[in-house]
Amino acid sequence: MPKVKEKKLRIAMLGHKRIPSREGGVEIVVEELAKRMSKLGFDVTCFNRRGHHVGGVAFDEKTANEYCGVKLKNVWTLDKKGLAAMTSSFSAAFCVAFGRYDVVHFHAEGPCAMMWLPKLFGKKCIATIHGLDHQRAKWGKFASWYIRTGEKCAVRFADDIIVLSDNVKQYFKETYNRDTVFIPNGVLPAQCKEADEITEHYKIHKDDYILFLGRLVPEKGVKYLIQAYKELNTDKKLVIAGGTSDSSDYLEELKKLAADDPKIIFTGFVQGKILEELYSNAYIYVLPSDLEGMPLSLLEAMSYGNCCLTSDIPECASVLGEHGLTFLKGNAQSLADTLQQLCDSPQLVQEFKEQAADYIYSKYNWDDVTKDTLKLYGITD
Repeated sequence: MPKVKEKKLRIAMLGHKRIPSREGGVEIVVEELAKRMSKLGFDVTCFNRRGHHVGGVAFDEKTANEYCGVKLKNVWTLDKKGLAAMTSSFSAAFCVAFGRYDVVHFHAEGPCAMMWLPKLFGKKCIATIHGLDHQRAKWGKFASWYIRTGEKCAVRFADDIIVLSDNVKQYFKETYNRDTVFIPNGVLPAQCKEADEITEHYKIHKDDYILFLGRLVPEKGVKYLIQAYKELNTDKKLVIAGGTSDSSDYLEELKKLAADDPKIIFTGFVQGKILEELYSNAYIYVLPSDLEGMPLSLLEAMSYGNCCLTSDIPECASVLGEHGLTFLKGNAQSLADTLQQLCDSPQLVQEFKEQAADYIYSKYNWDDVTKDTLKLYGITD
């Protein structure tokens, strides 16, 4: 990498869908890092995909060239299932290879398959592994192979690899004998909102619903959340908020499973005030995932002072600590039993609510995440 003055450092980020966006955790991470690095005086460019928003065309926004001081470049993308990430990361990698960038930060495993290209031109390359994506059930054989190729390219070509959990850190050490750097995600301070638009749109009120909020993909465990909910003796509703990501068939399967219970509400993709109100007024937040990197939705739910229940996978349990409850991963009966316990114990729920926000703020901070990331870029101040 050529020597550069710290304040002149030129940074490129790729692998996300687009910013600003809440289409997934990767997009939130890229946005929060890029905004802070730009504010510190660095030259930051984010390479956005073209194509429609995962929530549907209603959420499409006019493309811009700049956001909060961050330069935005929209790259060629074949907007087809399984091909959008591949083609956009190829386009972005080509641009950064021939562009004037000092550090290229790849986000997610699949895009790392193109890391060899900017590396060939002497760029410093950083990879953030947001999760072991090749394990996700939504991918076919070719897509899984390509994502695994990206993982191997990250191991071979990245100057440093960032992971979001000790579990993934151990995976890279045992599988590839590759050392990685643990840098968790951060969380923003939250301001709770009264139930207003959610009451108007979904007829729900404070503390009368159990909330799941995330992408509707198989590894999130929503199928057995619905199964568990049907076993409960409660008047609480179940609100399932989120859009699909290459998984529309799975959404139809979920809706069919829930069709006989009017208390199960699908909101679709949400953002803005409705998102804030959903977090602010839930009785319990549930994340029944089989697979995660570091779940930003869980950090956000805790920042709003929620009582949180997750599967016992290390990526969730390590975030909760002693400030929430877990159930046996993939076990609908264990989930149902723990949900019933919380429905029957409002005092216990309140105790977890009172602990959550202060605990999560003290442990996960975007400014600290940015500082630690810049150290890998070579910035030590």
